[in-house]
Amino acid sequence: MKEIVTVQVGGFANFVGSHFWNFQDELLGLAEDPYADSVFKKQHLDMDVLYRTGETQQGILTYTPRLVSIGFQGSLGSISSHGTLYNHEPTTTSDVTTWTAGVSTHMAERHKKNLFLRSLYEEQDKTTTVDDRTVDRSGPQREYQDKDIVESLEKGVKFWTDFSKVDYHPQSLYELSGLWMDDWEFDNYGIGRDALAHGLREEEISERLRFFVEECDRVQGFQFMVDDSGGFSAVAAELLENIADEYSNTPVLLYALRAPESYVNLGKRKQTILRSLHDAVSFSRLSSYCNLVVPVGLPSLSTSQVSSFFCIEDEKPYHCSAIYAAALHSISLPFRMGSLAPTTDLHYVSGAVDVNDVVQILSGQSRRNKVAILDMAMPAPSLTGNEAGEKLLDYLHPVTPEIAEDVEDLQAVETMTIHGVLGPGGHQASAFEVKDTIHRAYEHATTRPKFCHLSMAHTPLPIPLPFPSIFKNIVGQHGELLENPAAGPSLKGSLDIHSIPMAVRLRSSSAILPYLENRLGYLRRYGVDRGAPGAELVRSWGFEKDELEDFGEALSKMVIELKPHREVSSDSD
Repeated sequence: MKEIVTVQVGGFANFVGSHFWNFQDELLGLAEDPYADSVFKKQHLDMDVLYRTGETQQGILTYTPRLVSIGFQGSLGSISSHGTLYNHEPTTTSDVTTWTAGVSTHMAERHKKNLFLRSLYEEQDKTTTVDDRTVDRSGPQREYQDKDIVESLEKGVKFWTDFSKVDYHPQSLYELSGLWMDDWEFDNYGIGRDALAHGLREEEISERLRFFVEECDRVQGFQFMVDDSGGFSAVAAELLENIADEYSNTPVLLYALRAPESYVNLGKRKQTILRSLHDAVSFSRLSSYCNLVVPVGLPSLSTSQVSSFFCIEDEKPYHCSAIYAAALHSISLPFRMGSLAPTTDLHYVSGAVDVNDVVQILSGQSRRNKVAILDMAMPAPSLTGNEAGEKLLDYLHPVTPEIAEDVEDLQAVETMTIHGVLGPGGHQASAFEVKDTIHRAYEHATTRPKFCHLSMAHTPLPIPLPFPSIFKNIVGQHGELLENPAAGPSLKGSLDIHSIPMAVRLRSSSAILPYLENRLGYLRRYGVDRGAPGAELVRSWGFEKDELEDFGEALSKMVIELKPHREVSSDSD
């Protein structure tokens, strides 16, 4: 088995991660549910890639994500940092024996569990064994109705744990304690770097990571979800540097995540310089320790083409993170699926890949490019009609910001994952149908990649109860697009939608050039050039001018690598 260790760093990254693990938990539950759709019975997914087995002190078997999550102290809401599987009572008295004067204890009131979390505890007691028979006691006597739970989540999500249906290992949840500031103040690389400079925080986090890595048989890679809009990018970079030293041969796939609220422009030049330098330094540091970086997060998800079938509230991380988590779930499917039928076409292959395979496909071809663009279609259209493939490609829209559109790149390569799509007649499309449809679509496309790896699975994206109510009425129960939707709620959620067919694509393309050029420009204009207005600021973050120049040189190489090669003609004898 080739395991993946997941690391979530920062507020929005943990929101995305919470939805991501809800999808995994839902798949596990549906696989064991005798009344679930048969498509979830034969998933051909090895969940041990993402999960670990364990045992409590009471001998109870556990199955928890192989995860380290890092956030502010207090960001876990009503959930203990020790998780829910082990009993742990916090110390309330002083352990300092040399102090002889009086001691006063000030304890903040614990956050109360919301309706959803209370319902999870109720679920544990919903069945009773009587005379060797399992009696279900959850019917009409159930205290909390699903409708009430869904409504309460739409109105009241504050923490990422408020909608998490997963049990976490005691080593998984780490809070950065002792940072006496609000989230909005933790807004730049320098602050994040200072946060790890004091105490044993960096070593404590690294020790938790080692716990999960060292129990693995064969680690295939690290999956990082990082909120890189503020100080947590520095926390991630320091951890990545340690990983590069200890696990130098293990690939790292990093998703640089941003919520729409992080793009709010305060209109002050000083703030513009700070944010621009942060973006340049953050990307330079993170990319230097990763094999592949995927920027994810549009300035406005609600007005993007991705949201054609949604009603998203940009100001709600609960909403936006659900869409991005769906894409990350789909990307990760090939890392834990069995191989599909082979194909003779060398340019279009289908099946399982591991993290290193994806890295090699996207960054190890004719040019070196470690920044990929993420496109997604949610829901993916059914493969019906003569132009089904063209339609599917048209539904794929980027969630990577600052990219160029309609770029013809003869060196572009990509990996695509399609799962749960329907074929002609409403049946689950086969691997061959999907492959042939995509192949034909690219044969007739005006722009097509040099190479495309295609992975396909029958299992659609399951929609768990705490998924937000964001689907428009045109979306059907299984994610199909209805021509004549029946009258009903204007927005649908988990009570109306059971599953969604998905298509996602990672591509290495020169369309990422604006993203790279912007960061190179920020670095030079505000940090390196003579009289740069941010030179003193970035020096206060601990970077000297020669380090910034090294960052600039690395960014320049990335840009040059992706610049279209000039045509050179010569006469031959």
